[in-house]
Amino acid sequence: MPATTQPIINQPKPVSFLEAVIYWLKLGFISFGGPAGQISMMHQELVERRRWISEQRFLHALNYTMVLPGPEAQQLATYIGWLMHGTWGGIVAGMLFVLPSLFILIALTWIYLVYSELPAVAGILYGIKPAVTAIVVFAAYRIGSRALKNNILRAISVLAFIALFVFNIPFPYIVLMAGLIGYAGSHFMPGQFQTGGHHEQSKNTYGPALIDDDTPVPEHARFKWSRFMAFTLTGFLIWGTVLTLLSANYGWENTLTQMGWFFTKAALVTFGGAYAVLPYVYQGGVEHYAWLNASQMIDGLALGETTPGPLIMIVAFVGFVGGWSKEVFGPDMLFLAGMTGACIATLFTFLPSFLFILLGGPAVEATRDDIKYTAPLTGITAAVVGVIVNLAVFFAYHVLWPDGFGTAFEWFSALIGIAAFTALFKYKAGIVSVISVCAIIGLSYSLLLK
Repeated sequence: MPATTQPIINQPKPVSFLEAVIYWLKLGFISFGGPAGQISMMHQELVERRRWISEQRFLHALNYTMVLPGPEAQQLATYIGWLMHGTWGGIVAGMLFVLPSLFILIALTWIYLVYSELPAVAGILYGIKPAVTAIVVFAAYRIGSRALKNNILRAISVLAFIALFVFNIPFPYIVLMAGLIGYAGSHFMPGQFQTGGHHEQSKNTYGPALIDDDTPVPEHARFKWSRFMAFTLTGFLIWGTVLTLLSANYGWENTLTQMGWFFTKAALVTFGGAYAVLPYVYQGGVEHYAWLNASQMIDGLALGETTPGPLIMIVAFVGFVGGWSKEVFGPDMLFLAGMTGACIATLFTFLPSFLFILLGGPAVEATRDDIKYTAPLTGITAAVVGVIVNLAVFFAYHVLWPDGFGTAFEWFSALIGIAAFTALFKYKAGIVSVISVCAIIGLSYSLLLK
Protein backbone atom coordinates (compact mmCIF):
# COMPACT_ATOMS: atom_id res chain seq x y z
CA MET A 1 0.00 0.00 0.00
CA PRO A 2 1.44 3.44 -0.91
CA ALA A 3 2.42 5.62 2.03
CA THR A 4 -0.12 8.27 1.05
CA THR A 5 -3.08 5.91 1.05
CA GLN A 6 -5.46 6.46 3.97
CA PRO A 7 -7.17 3.50 5.63
CA ILE A 8 -10.84 3.18 4.76
CA ILE A 9 -13.03 3.86 7.80
CA ASN A 10 -16.57 2.57 7.54
CA GLN A 11 -19.58 4.64 8.45
CA PRO A 12 -20.52 3.93 12.09
CA LYS A 13 -23.62 1.87 12.67
CA PRO A 14 -26.76 3.66 13.94
CA VAL A 15 -26.85 4.06 17.71
CA SER A 16 -29.90 2.79 19.54
CA PHE A 17 -31.53 4.84 22.28
CA LEU A 18 -30.59 2.17 24.85
CA GLU A 19 -26.93 2.23 23.78
CA ALA A 20 -26.88 6.00 24.18
CA VAL A 21 -28.53 5.76 27.63
CA ILE A 22 -25.85 3.31 28.79
CA TYR A 23 -23.10 5.66 27.63
CA TRP A 24 -24.63 8.74 29.31
CA LEU A 25 -25.11 6.81 32.55
CA LYS A 26 -21.49 5.68 32.49
CA LEU A 27 -20.35 9.24 31.81
CA GLY A 28 -22.32 10.48 34.81
CA PHE A 29 -20.24 8.25 37.12
CA ILE A 30 -16.80 8.90 35.61
CA SER A 31 -16.99 12.58 34.60
CA PHE A 32 -14.30 13.89 36.94
CA GLY A 33 -11.99 16.80 36.17
CA GLY A 34 -14.37 19.73 35.85
CA PRO A 35 -15.81 21.03 32.57
CA ALA A 36 -12.52 20.85 30.66
CA GLY A 37 -12.01 17.21 31.62
CA GLN A 38 -15.64 16.29 30.93
CA ILE A 39 -15.63 17.93 27.49
CA SER A 40 -12.35 16.17 26.73
CA MET A 41 -13.89 12.82 27.73
CA MET A 42 -16.87 13.36 25.44
CA HIS A 43 -14.64 14.44 22.56
CA GLN A 44 -12.40 11.40 22.90
CA GLU A 45 -15.30 8.98 23.15
CA LEU A 46 -17.93 10.48 20.82
CA VAL A 47 -15.76 12.17 18.17
CA GLU A 48 -12.60 10.08 18.07
CA ARG A 49 -13.61 6.56 19.09
CA ARG A 50 -17.33 6.01 18.50
CA ARG A 51 -17.69 8.70 15.78
CA TRP A 52 -21.24 9.56 16.79
CA ILE A 53 -20.64 13.19 15.81
CA SER A 54 -18.01 14.96 13.70
CA GLU A 55 -15.40 17.34 15.08
CA GLN A 56 -16.99 20.39 13.47
CA ARG A 57 -20.50 19.61 14.68
CA PHE A 58 -19.17 18.85 18.17
CA LEU A 59 -17.30 22.15 18.40
CA HIS A 60 -20.17 24.10 16.90
CA ALA A 61 -22.39 22.78 19.71
CA LEU A 62 -19.65 23.54 22.24
CA ASN A 63 -19.46 27.15 21.03
CA TYR A 64 -23.14 27.56 21.84
CA THR A 65 -23.01 25.95 25.28
CA MET A 66 -19.96 27.97 26.32
CA VAL A 67 -21.83 31.26 25.95
CA LEU A 68 -24.92 30.08 27.82
CA PRO A 69 -25.40 30.56 31.54
CA GLY A 70 -24.99 27.29 33.37
CA PRO A 71 -22.77 24.19 33.11
CA GLU A 72 -21.38 23.91 29.58
CA ALA A 73 -20.38 20.23 29.81
CA GLN A 74 -23.85 19.15 30.94
CA GLN A 75 -25.45 21.33 28.28
CA LEU A 76 -23.13 19.84 25.64
CA ALA A 77 -24.21 16.32 26.63
CA THR A 78 -27.84 17.44 26.46
CA TYR A 79 -27.27 18.99 23.02
CA ILE A 80 -25.63 15.88 21.55
CA GLY A 81 -28.28 13.61 23.08
CA TRP A 82 -30.98 15.86 21.61
CA LEU A 83 -29.33 15.95 18.19
CA MET A 84 -29.09 12.16 18.10
CA HIS A 85 -32.41 11.05 19.60
CA GLY A 86 -34.66 14.08 19.86
CA THR A 87 -36.23 15.59 22.96
CA TRP A 88 -36.04 12.51 25.17
CA GLY A 89 -32.48 11.87 24.04
CA GLY A 90 -31.48 15.31 25.28
CA ILE A 91 -33.41 15.05 28.55
CA VAL A 92 -31.97 11.63 29.39
CA ALA A 93 -28.40 12.67 28.51
CA GLY A 94 -28.64 15.80 30.63
CA MET A 95 -30.27 14.08 33.59
CA LEU A 96 -27.84 11.17 33.68
CA PHE A 97 -24.97 13.66 33.64
CA VAL A 98 -26.32 15.13 36.89
CA LEU A 99 -28.12 12.43 38.92
CA PRO A 100 -25.10 10.29 39.95
CA SER A 101 -23.37 13.42 41.24
CA LEU A 102 -26.50 14.47 43.14
CA PHE A 103 -26.79 11.15 44.97
CA ILE A 104 -23.06 11.06 45.76
CA LEU A 105 -23.08 14.65 47.05
CA ILE A 106 -26.12 14.04 49.25
CA ALA A 107 -24.27 11.15 50.92
CA LEU A 108 -20.98 13.05 51.25
CA THR A 109 -22.65 16.19 52.60
CA TRP A 110 -24.43 14.17 55.28
CA ILE A 111 -21.10 12.59 56.28
CA TYR A 112 -19.50 16.04 56.29
CA LEU A 113 -22.15 17.59 58.56
CA VAL A 114 -22.18 14.68 61.00
CA TYR A 115 -18.44 13.99 61.23
CA SER A 116 -16.67 17.25 60.30
CA GLU A 117 -15.79 17.95 63.95
CA LEU A 118 -13.70 14.78 64.22
CA PRO A 119 -9.97 15.66 64.39
CA ALA A 120 -9.06 13.50 61.39
CA VAL A 121 -11.78 15.05 59.21
CA ALA A 122 -10.87 18.55 60.40
CA GLY A 123 -7.24 17.88 59.46
CA ILE A 124 -8.22 16.72 55.97
CA LEU A 125 -10.33 19.85 55.49
CA TYR A 126 -7.41 22.00 56.71
CA GLY A 127 -5.32 20.73 53.81
CA ILE A 128 -8.12 20.92 51.25
CA LYS A 129 -9.09 24.57 51.86
CA PRO A 130 -5.86 26.16 50.51
CA ALA A 131 -5.93 23.70 47.60
CA VAL A 132 -9.40 24.92 46.66
CA THR A 133 -8.17 28.52 46.82
CA ALA A 134 -5.34 27.63 44.44
CA ILE A 135 -7.81 25.91 42.09
CA VAL A 136 -9.96 29.06 41.90
CA VAL A 137 -6.88 31.24 41.23
CA PHE A 138 -5.82 28.83 38.49
CA ALA A 139 -9.35 28.88 37.03
CA ALA A 140 -9.17 32.69 36.82
CA TYR A 141 -5.83 32.44 35.03
CA ARG A 142 -7.01 29.74 32.64
CA ILE A 143 -10.24 31.48 31.69
CA GLY A 144 -8.57 34.89 31.58
CA SER A 145 -5.78 33.75 29.25
CA ARG A 146 -8.43 32.53 26.81
CA ALA A 147 -11.00 35.30 27.17
CA LEU A 148 -9.01 38.53 27.69
CA LYS A 149 -7.55 38.96 24.23
CA ASN A 150 -7.24 42.77 24.25
CA ASN A 151 -7.15 45.78 26.57
CA ILE A 152 -10.88 46.48 26.25
CA LEU A 153 -11.76 43.06 27.59
CA ARG A 154 -9.09 43.33 30.28
CA ALA A 155 -10.57 46.65 31.37
CA ILE A 156 -14.03 45.09 31.64
CA SER A 157 -12.54 42.36 33.84
CA VAL A 158 -10.84 44.88 36.14
CA LEU A 159 -14.00 46.98 36.42
CA ALA A 160 -16.03 43.87 37.30
CA PHE A 161 -13.57 43.02 40.08
CA ILE A 162 -13.73 46.58 41.47
CA ALA A 163 -17.53 46.64 41.26
CA LEU A 164 -17.78 43.45 43.32
CA PHE A 165 -14.81 43.83 45.68
CA VAL A 166 -15.04 47.56 46.46
CA PHE A 167 -18.70 48.42 45.92
CA ASN A 168 -20.30 44.97 46.50
CA ILE A 169 -22.54 45.41 43.45
CA PRO A 170 -24.77 42.33 42.97
CA PHE A 171 -23.57 39.88 40.34
CA PRO A 172 -26.62 40.17 38.01
CA TYR A 173 -26.01 43.90 37.55
CA ILE A 174 -22.38 43.24 36.63
CA VAL A 175 -23.52 40.69 34.03
CA LEU A 176 -26.08 43.15 32.63
CA MET A 177 -23.57 45.99 32.32
CA ALA A 178 -20.93 43.76 30.71
CA GLY A 179 -23.51 42.52 28.20
CA LEU A 180 -24.53 46.09 27.32
CA ILE A 181 -20.89 47.08 26.84
CA GLY A 182 -20.41 44.08 24.56
CA TYR A 183 -23.52 44.95 22.56
CA ALA A 184 -22.32 48.53 22.08
CA GLY A 185 -18.88 47.20 21.17
CA SER A 186 -20.34 45.03 18.40
CA HIS A 187 -21.43 48.25 16.67
CA PHE A 188 -18.57 50.64 17.41
CA MET A 189 -15.52 48.37 17.73
CA PRO A 190 -16.50 44.89 16.51
CA GLY A 191 -12.88 43.78 16.12
CA GLN A 192 -12.37 43.99 19.89
CA PHE A 193 -15.28 41.64 20.56
CA GLN A 194 -14.64 39.11 17.79
CA THR A 195 -14.28 35.67 19.30
CA GLY A 196 -13.75 33.41 16.30
CA GLY A 197 -15.51 30.09 16.19
CA HIS A 198 -13.67 27.05 17.46
CA HIS A 199 -15.08 24.95 14.67
CA GLU A 200 -13.20 27.02 12.10
CA GLN A 201 -9.88 26.42 13.81
CA SER A 202 -9.95 22.63 13.75
CA LYS A 203 -8.86 20.56 10.76
CA ASN A 204 -8.93 17.21 12.55
CA THR A 205 -10.89 14.33 11.05
CA TYR A 206 -11.55 10.92 12.53
CA GLY A 207 -13.40 9.42 9.60
CA PRO A 208 -17.10 9.46 8.76
CA ALA A 209 -19.46 10.15 11.65
CA LEU A 210 -23.12 9.43 12.23
CA ILE A 211 -23.73 13.17 12.47
CA ASP A 212 -21.15 14.38 9.96
CA ASP A 213 -20.25 17.86 8.74
CA ASP A 214 -22.69 17.62 5.85
CA THR A 215 -25.36 15.50 7.52
CA PRO A 216 -28.73 17.26 7.09
CA VAL A 217 -30.37 18.66 10.20
CA PRO A 218 -32.86 16.03 11.44
CA GLU A 219 -36.55 16.91 11.49
CA HIS A 220 -36.70 17.19 15.29
CA ALA A 221 -33.86 19.75 15.21
CA ARG A 222 -35.61 22.09 12.78
CA PHE A 223 -37.21 25.20 14.19
CA LYS A 224 -40.99 25.12 14.57
CA TRP A 225 -43.03 27.70 16.42
CA SER A 226 -45.40 25.03 17.72
CA ARG A 227 -42.52 23.07 19.21
CA PHE A 228 -40.90 26.22 20.61
CA MET A 229 -44.11 27.25 22.37
CA ALA A 230 -44.73 23.72 23.68
CA PHE A 231 -41.27 23.53 25.28
CA THR A 232 -41.61 27.04 26.70
CA LEU A 233 -44.99 26.32 28.26
CA THR A 234 -43.82 22.96 29.63
CA GLY A 235 -40.75 24.54 31.22
CA PHE A 236 -42.77 27.34 32.82
CA LEU A 237 -45.39 24.83 33.97
CA ILE A 238 -42.80 22.66 35.76
CA TRP A 239 -41.10 25.70 37.29
CA GLY A 240 -44.33 27.44 38.29
CA THR A 241 -46.01 24.34 39.67
CA VAL A 242 -43.13 23.38 41.98
CA LEU A 243 -42.61 26.96 43.17
CA THR A 244 -46.34 27.45 43.75
CA LEU A 245 -46.61 24.20 45.73
CA LEU A 246 -43.65 25.20 47.90
CA SER A 247 -45.13 28.63 48.53
CA ALA A 248 -48.62 27.28 49.21
CA ASN A 249 -47.42 24.63 51.67
CA TYR A 250 -44.60 26.46 53.45
CA GLY A 251 -44.99 30.16 52.63
CA TRP A 252 -43.01 32.44 50.33
CA GLU A 253 -40.41 33.29 52.98
CA ASN A 254 -39.73 29.64 53.81
CA THR A 255 -36.20 28.38 53.17
CA LEU A 256 -37.25 25.83 50.53
CA THR A 257 -39.35 28.35 48.58
CA GLN A 258 -36.58 30.93 48.68
CA MET A 259 -34.13 28.28 47.45
CA GLY A 260 -36.34 27.67 44.42
CA TRP A 261 -36.48 31.38 43.61
CA PHE A 262 -32.79 32.03 44.32
CA PHE A 263 -31.43 29.12 42.26
CA THR A 264 -33.70 30.09 39.37
CA LYS A 265 -31.98 33.47 39.29
CA ALA A 266 -28.57 31.82 39.69
CA ALA A 267 -29.24 29.60 36.68
CA LEU A 268 -30.12 32.58 34.49
CA VAL A 269 -27.25 34.97 35.31
CA THR A 270 -24.23 32.73 35.79
CA PHE A 271 -22.47 33.10 32.45
CA GLY A 272 -18.98 31.64 32.30
CA GLY A 273 -19.46 28.20 33.83
CA ALA A 274 -19.36 26.84 37.34
CA TYR A 275 -16.76 29.22 38.77
CA ALA A 276 -18.99 32.14 37.79
CA VAL A 277 -21.90 30.78 39.84
CA LEU A 278 -19.85 30.61 43.03
CA PRO A 279 -19.70 34.36 43.80
CA TYR A 280 -23.45 34.67 43.29
CA VAL A 281 -24.17 31.63 45.44
CA TYR A 282 -21.84 33.04 48.09
CA GLN A 283 -23.65 36.39 48.05
CA GLY A 284 -27.00 34.69 48.45
CA GLY A 285 -26.30 31.53 50.40
CA VAL A 286 -23.75 32.93 52.87
CA GLU A 287 -24.39 36.66 53.17
CA HIS A 288 -28.11 37.08 52.48
CA TYR A 289 -29.86 33.88 53.53
CA ALA A 290 -27.18 32.45 55.89
CA TRP A 291 -27.86 28.90 54.73
CA LEU A 292 -24.18 28.12 55.36
CA ASN A 293 -21.02 29.93 56.47
CA ALA A 294 -17.90 30.88 54.51
CA SER A 295 -15.88 27.91 55.73
CA GLN A 296 -18.62 25.48 54.67
CA MET A 297 -18.73 27.14 51.25
CA ILE A 298 -15.05 26.34 50.71
CA ASP A 299 -15.57 22.77 51.93
CA GLY A 300 -18.50 22.40 49.54
CA LEU A 301 -16.35 23.44 46.60
CA ALA A 302 -13.79 20.82 47.63
CA LEU A 303 -16.48 18.12 47.62
CA GLY A 304 -17.70 19.35 44.24
CA GLU A 305 -14.20 19.17 42.79
CA THR A 306 -13.67 15.58 43.94
CA THR A 307 -16.97 14.07 42.78
CA PRO A 308 -18.14 13.29 39.21
CA GLY A 309 -20.53 15.56 37.40
CA PRO A 310 -20.56 19.32 36.78
CA LEU A 311 -18.87 21.52 39.37
CA ILE A 312 -22.03 23.62 39.56
CA MET A 313 -23.42 20.70 41.59
CA ILE A 314 -22.07 22.62 44.58
CA VAL A 315 -25.60 24.04 44.60
CA ALA A 316 -26.75 20.64 45.89
CA PHE A 317 -24.31 20.98 48.78
CA VAL A 318 -25.61 24.50 49.52
CA GLY A 319 -29.20 23.27 49.35
CA PHE A 320 -28.47 20.31 51.66
CA VAL A 321 -26.65 22.41 54.26
CA GLY A 322 -29.34 25.10 54.06
CA GLY A 323 -32.20 22.66 54.58
CA TRP A 324 -30.28 20.98 57.41
CA SER A 325 -29.18 24.18 59.19
CA LYS A 326 -32.62 25.80 58.98
CA GLU A 327 -34.32 22.58 60.16
CA VAL A 328 -37.11 23.04 57.62
CA PHE A 329 -38.87 19.85 58.76
CA GLY A 330 -37.94 20.12 62.44
CA PRO A 331 -34.89 18.92 64.44
CA ASP A 332 -35.78 15.24 64.06
CA MET A 333 -35.81 15.18 60.24
CA LEU A 334 -32.53 16.84 59.34
CA PHE A 335 -31.49 14.36 56.64
CA LEU A 336 -34.86 14.65 54.87
CA ALA A 337 -34.61 18.44 55.09
CA GLY A 338 -31.11 18.40 53.62
CA MET A 339 -32.01 15.98 50.85
CA THR A 340 -35.07 18.07 49.92
CA GLY A 341 -32.97 21.24 49.84
CA ALA A 342 -30.39 19.54 47.60
CA CYS A 343 -33.06 18.32 45.17
CA ILE A 344 -34.77 21.72 44.99
CA ALA A 345 -31.46 23.50 44.35
CA THR A 346 -30.61 21.00 41.61
CA LEU A 347 -34.02 21.17 39.91
CA PHE A 348 -34.18 24.95 39.72
CA THR A 349 -30.53 25.27 38.67
CA PHE A 350 -30.69 22.77 35.81
CA LEU A 351 -34.23 23.26 34.46
CA PRO A 352 -33.19 26.36 32.44
CA SER A 353 -30.24 24.43 30.97
CA PHE A 354 -32.58 21.93 29.34
CA LEU A 355 -34.76 24.74 28.00
CA PHE A 356 -31.76 26.58 26.54
CA ILE A 357 -30.89 23.50 24.47
CA LEU A 358 -34.40 22.50 23.42
CA LEU A 359 -35.37 26.09 22.55
CA GLY A 360 -32.08 27.37 21.14
CA GLY A 361 -30.69 24.23 19.52
CA PRO A 362 -32.64 24.58 16.26
CA ALA A 363 -31.38 28.14 15.79
CA VAL A 364 -27.81 26.99 16.43
CA GLU A 365 -28.15 24.24 13.85
CA ALA A 366 -29.57 26.66 11.30
CA THR A 367 -27.16 29.57 11.76
CA ARG A 368 -23.48 30.34 12.25
CA ASP A 369 -21.80 32.84 14.59
CA ASP A 370 -23.08 36.42 14.37
CA ILE A 371 -21.16 39.09 16.26
CA LYS A 372 -24.39 40.88 17.24
CA TYR A 373 -25.15 37.89 19.43
CA THR A 374 -21.66 36.83 20.49
CA ALA A 375 -20.25 40.27 21.44
CA PRO A 376 -22.45 40.73 24.55
CA LEU A 377 -21.44 37.25 25.69
CA THR A 378 -17.78 38.06 25.05
CA GLY A 379 -18.14 41.08 27.34
CA ILE A 380 -19.85 38.98 29.99
CA THR A 381 -17.09 36.35 29.86
CA ALA A 382 -14.49 39.09 30.39
CA ALA A 383 -16.41 40.35 33.44
CA VAL A 384 -16.62 36.82 34.81
CA VAL A 385 -12.82 36.66 35.01
CA GLY A 386 -12.84 39.62 37.40
CA VAL A 387 -15.62 38.02 39.40
CA ILE A 388 -13.63 34.80 39.78
CA VAL A 389 -10.58 36.77 40.93
CA ASN A 390 -12.80 38.34 43.60
CA LEU A 391 -13.87 34.86 44.67
CA ALA A 392 -10.22 33.81 44.97
CA VAL A 393 -9.53 36.83 47.20
CA PHE A 394 -12.50 35.89 49.37
CA PHE A 395 -11.34 32.29 49.73
CA ALA A 396 -7.74 33.31 50.44
CA TYR A 397 -8.86 35.68 53.20
CA HIS A 398 -10.90 33.03 54.99
CA VAL A 399 -8.18 30.39 54.62
CA LEU A 400 -5.17 32.50 55.62
CA TRP A 401 -6.91 34.51 58.36
CA PRO A 402 -9.71 32.16 59.51
CA ASP A 403 -10.41 34.20 62.66
CA GLY A 404 -10.21 37.63 61.06
CA PHE A 405 -7.62 39.87 59.42
CA GLY A 406 -6.06 40.99 62.69
CA THR A 407 -5.36 37.44 63.91
CA ALA A 408 -2.48 35.04 63.26
CA PHE A 409 -1.54 34.29 59.66
CA GLU A 410 -1.88 30.61 58.62
CA TRP A 411 1.59 30.22 57.12
CA PHE A 412 1.27 26.44 56.59
CA SER A 413 -1.98 26.92 54.69
CA ALA A 414 -0.20 29.47 52.52
CA LEU A 415 2.55 26.96 51.73
CA ILE A 416 -0.02 24.31 50.79
CA GLY A 417 -1.82 26.80 48.54
CA ILE A 418 1.41 27.85 46.79
CA ALA A 419 2.40 24.21 46.26
CA ALA A 420 -1.06 23.37 44.90
CA PHE A 421 -1.01 26.27 42.44
CA THR A 422 2.49 25.29 41.30
CA ALA A 423 1.35 21.73 40.71
CA LEU A 424 -1.61 22.93 38.65
CA PHE A 425 0.18 25.64 36.70
CA LYS A 426 3.66 24.25 36.12
CA TYR A 427 3.21 20.49 36.26
CA LYS A 428 -0.37 20.28 34.87
CA ALA A 429 -1.45 18.06 37.76
CA GLY A 430 -5.08 16.92 37.90
CA ILE A 431 -7.45 18.65 40.31
CA VAL A 432 -8.47 15.45 42.09
CA SER A 433 -4.79 14.49 42.56
CA VAL A 434 -3.94 17.93 43.96
CA ILE A 435 -6.84 17.86 46.42
CA SER A 436 -5.99 14.31 47.51
CA VAL A 437 -2.33 15.12 48.21
CA CYS A 438 -3.26 18.32 50.06
CA ALA A 439 -5.79 16.39 52.16
CA ILE A 440 -3.05 13.92 53.18
CA ILE A 441 -0.71 16.80 54.02
CA GLY A 442 -3.39 18.49 56.12
CA LEU A 443 -4.17 15.27 57.98
CA SER A 444 -0.47 14.59 58.65
CA TYR A 445 0.09 18.14 59.86
CA SER A 446 -2.86 17.97 62.24
CA LEU A 447 -1.63 14.65 63.67
CA LEU A 448 1.85 16.05 64.24
CA LEU A 449 0.42 18.93 66.26
CA LYS A 450 -1.24 16.55 68.72
